[in-house]
Amino acid sequence: MAKARRRPVRRRDKRGAAGSGRRKPCPYCKDKVDQVDYKDIAMLRKFISEKGKIRTRRITGACRRHQTQVARAVKRARELALLHYVSEAPSLGRGERGDRGDRGDRGDRDRDR
Repeated sequence: MAKARRRPVRRRDKRGAAGSGRRKPCPYCKDKVDQVDYKDIAMLRKFISEKGKIRTRRITGACRRHQTQVARAVKRARELALLHYVSEAPSLGRGERGDRGDRGDRGDRDRDR
């Protein structure tokens, strides 16, 4: 009689942190905040990446209601110049070359002269 084979256990199931299913608590619900304030720059900076993008709910742990309020507050704070649209110190990433100088154009405009 053949032995019944067990299903192999996936590595992902062994680790508890990556796919545990437990979400982070919403920082605003935890503090019982009803409305997100666009003037609270210190709190809004936690929801913005280094490049200046608004982080997703999956990363921040905010609930749907507060995440939409955070997005609206970040956009409002940017409009009023309380927050930057992009990061303060631009760094050269992959595929970018620093041979353009400080002009910001393609660099071929002065070659024709």
